[in-house]
Amino acid sequence: EYIDILAKAFKTDGAKELTIVWDPGNGSAADITSALVKKLPGKHIIINDEIDGNFPNHHPDPSVAENVKELIETVKQHDADFGIAFDGDGDRIGAVDKSGRILFGDELMMLYSRDVLQRYQGATVIADVKASQTLFDTIAEAGGKPVMWKTGHSLVKAKMKETGAKLAGEMSGHIFFADEYFGYDDGIYAAVRLVNMIAHSDKTLDGYMDEMPESFNTPEIRIEAADDRKFIIIDEIKARLAKTNANVKDVDGVRITSDDGWWLARASNTQPAIVVRAEGKDETA
Repeated sequence: EYIDILAKAFKTDGAKELTIVWDPGNGSAADITSALVKKLPGKHIIINDEIDGNFPNHHPDPSVAENVKELIETVKQHDADFGIAFDGDGDRIGAVDKSGRILFGDELMMLYSRDVLQRYQGATVIADVKASQTLFDTIAEAGGKPVMWKTGHSLVKAKMKETGAKLAGEMSGHIFFADEYFGYDDGIYAAVRLVNMIAHSDKTLDGYMDEMPESFNTPEIRIEAADDRKFIIIDEIKARLAKTNANVKDVDGVRITSDDGWWLARASNTQPAIVVRAEGKDETA
């Protein structure tokens, strides 16, 4: 029944046929992916399609570049249109284009938000505090109401219910659709939406990537910090910033915005670490 619901999310009328590589990473989405692609048009190649909790080929985290190397190679080998990867339990999506460029959660959200806002003008779209400023700008330009919120899928879902948001997403690849779906993070459903979008567009995924504004940012940098210290460290940083006239958003940790970019420091909810990220208008910034 679940696979039928996923398949119905793909609109066959006027769709162009695509070649897609799928990598469930030996995770729990492997059997579902194999069954799903039989119901989708086009050519589909699946790698690492046996469920194996030892993860013999790579760690199933598509937000880490090292883990999508095999996917990129397979996309190039088959001259595929793009590739899709899932994490171990299938609630996060990652993607690579034909050129081997990785789309992270905030970049995927730029595509999804434009698509959703075509049908739901003025809708609220939520992104987590780690997302690029370009995403929040894109949501506003497309006629949506961008909301920056805390990282964590349960926190995002609660905020969606509170605001009535039609879409939400995190840097890590948790994407939540509440426009034509149930409002929870489902990487496999997000994949079908991506395939559907490209199949009905006159552009390729590469073409969309080429049009995205150039961003100069770091990946997530994790600095080891003991669980009993990590939140105290963030409070100490907040206290220092309070003595300055910095533009501080403290939705989740501290995000400091200036004329030439922003930087973030927050305590991880799940690991003994401080997460840091920065973005500037150019490399120097």
